[in-house]
Amino acid sequence: MSSKRSESGWRVGVLGGGAWGTALALAMLRAGHSVRLYARDEETIAAIRRGENPRYLPGVRIEPGIVATGDIGAALDGVDCVLAVTPAQSLRAVLAQAAGHVPGGVPLVLCAKGIERDTGALLSSIVEENLPGNPVAALSGPSFASDVARGLPTAVVVAAREAELAADLAARFSAENLRCYSSDDLIGVEIGGALKNVFAIAAGAVTGAGLGASAQAAMVTRGFVELRRIGAAFGAKPETLMGLSGLGDLLLTCSSSQSRNFAYGLALGQGKELTGLPLAEGVPTAGIAARIAVERGVEAPIIAAVAAILDGKVTIGQAVTALMTRPLKTETDI
Repeated sequence: MSSKRSESGWRVGVLGGGAWGTALALAMLRAGHSVRLYARDEETIAAIRRGENPRYLPGVRIEPGIVATGDIGAALDGVDCVLAVTPAQSLRAVLAQAAGHVPGGVPLVLCAKGIERDTGALLSSIVEENLPGNPVAALSGPSFASDVARGLPTAVVVAAREAELAADLAARFSAENLRCYSSDDLIGVEIGGALKNVFAIAAGAVTGAGLGASAQAAMVTRGFVELRRIGAAFGAKPETLMGLSGLGDLLLTCSSSQSRNFAYGLALGQGKELTGLPLAEGVPTAGIAARIAVERGVEAPIIAAVAAILDGKVTIGQAVTALMTRPLKTETDI
């Protein structure tokens, strides 16, 4: 880490003015850092300057001290750390904009969850391709933006390939009611965060279709088996997937309509109109996750079923029937 950086508060640049970007900007402010937030939407910028973000965080007061701007260069000038909080599918384009403005050696922390639909790349690979001079980390775990924005107790994981960097970032990000654990299993944290969105859609669809709590519990449990299988194929540590960024995040997002992915699945199961629903990262992730599972020889029938439902190839009823009539095996055969 650069010796020029303050040992107390950092300058933190946040890329993204949505619910999660705004919530993390507030979290960084409370941790003692100065914060500049880049957003593309002028209305959002003006609202944050007024102390609110009604489009994404209605009813939440934005504490003074966050500098909101539509100038990405100004947001990143002289920063000690960058939080990338843009949707997974637009990360590459945003990094292309940011590339000339991020100081060399400054860590870039991924705060979105997903797999790039067109390439199958994990988000850390996209950072390493576009910003090779900047170490990459990820912040993930069971956390709703509204909870973090309101300062409710939340625990997350900060991961990087270098354990020392992960520990330093976790310590700097932690504040009252935000506890950050560190991990050197960057890939495991990314896999857990990306795949739980797919299972949240499945959980919502099961609930929306009225299939019962028993079916939902079975789906979440077996979904976790698939998450572990794919994680193992990527070299993720089993204990990472059992932790906050794997099982913890899965349980949260599969049990609440606050989750955009669960809400999307709920509407899907109820046969409601899906157009105009808030962005659900599990939608683009499902298809590429199903393809990756096939390519790596990983058995992932729930992921395949979600992808097929989203593509309109099967109905929820047909998918459930197919899953329930699969050959029987021992539960521990993963």
